[in-house]
Amino acid sequence: MERGSEFVFTDRITGLILRPDWWIPTGTEGLLGMAFLGMAFCGINDDGFVGRGKSMSLWDQLVVRSLPFVPRPLVGYFSRPYIAGQMMDEALKSVHQLNQEGFMATLDILGEGVADVSQTRVTRDEYLQLINRIPERRLDANVSIKLTALGLNLDKGLCLENLRVLVKRAAELNSFIRIDMEDITTTDATLEIHRILAAEFPGHVGVAFQAYLRRSVADAAGLIRMKANIRLCKGIYVEPYAAAYRDPEIIRRNFIELLEMQLKGGMYVGIATHDEILVWESERLIRRLGLGREQYEFQMLLGVAEKLRRTILDAGHRLRVYVPYGQSWYAYSVRRLRENPRLAGLVAQRALGLSPKG
Repeated sequence: MERGSEFVFTDRITGLILRPDWWIPTGTEGLLGMAFLGMAFCGINDDGFVGRGKSMSLWDQLVVRSLPFVPRPLVGYFSRPYIAGQMMDEALKSVHQLNQEGFMATLDILGEGVADVSQTRVTRDEYLQLINRIPERRLDANVSIKLTALGLNLDKGLCLENLRVLVKRAAELNSFIRIDMEDITTTDATLEIHRILAAEFPGHVGVAFQAYLRRSVADAAGLIRMKANIRLCKGIYVEPYAAAYRDPEIIRRNFIELLEMQLKGGMYVGIATHDEILVWESERLIRRLGLGREQYEFQMLLGVAEKLRRTILDAGHRLRVYVPYGQSWYAYSVRRLRENPRLAGLVAQRALGLSPKG
């Protein structure tokens, strides 16, 4: 409709009046405007979810294309449930609360792809402080580290030495470090560094493992021989077709095949998923293999699928929450939204009071 010289749109679901300056990229309410317009154009079904099929595709494109123009304050507002603040003390308080609720945690200092040698040492020293603070606070937590934050893209030897300092201290404190897996260009080096340090500090370092990679079944054999401690996840980086499966059902099947191989091989696995189908399949496999609750754990991201998280815990399983924090929250938030436009849609729905049921 038109009001005077100003064109406005009325959202057919919410009845809200939408002005063009809400969604023009230079506007301070860019993301909110894009969310409103996406819902107006795509529609929301009776359960509060954005429609599937062509509408879902349009919504995905809308969210992804708007991200470069989203003001930082809005990204910060929308990302609050998923990031435990910018400072270490904020993150430790978040972990304390999770522990009170019965969950374990793993802490990640946001930041990756460091391009300066001196910055890798700053990151290493902050992780060293974090590793020391965890037992001081008597928290049930460990840390997760991306190797590009320690200089992997600069010098593999530098990265190895930085990480060795951290794993050595974790071993002295009877703690544990999880090496995060990044994009396919880092996979070989990450597995190599893990292999070296797992031999030096057995039981105190593990690695993440991505089910969507075509190479993962072959890579699993070496990890099984090591009786490695891994985090099994689907994987979120956008990889070439030749490197990664695209079909969601194939990724699910590969996830369960890998999980069965690893559990049967005597590995400790962190089952990292928010996919309830995979949770169901994992529980079925755990029952069939007769595993005790100390032989595995579930893992989930902070702020995601919290009802499912509670359901898993109430069923008697242990669950660890991935708690990211730090000054690099903006890059993490945008990457999460870009790599998972559906998450962006759900966040926008929450901001509008249209959170999904159940």
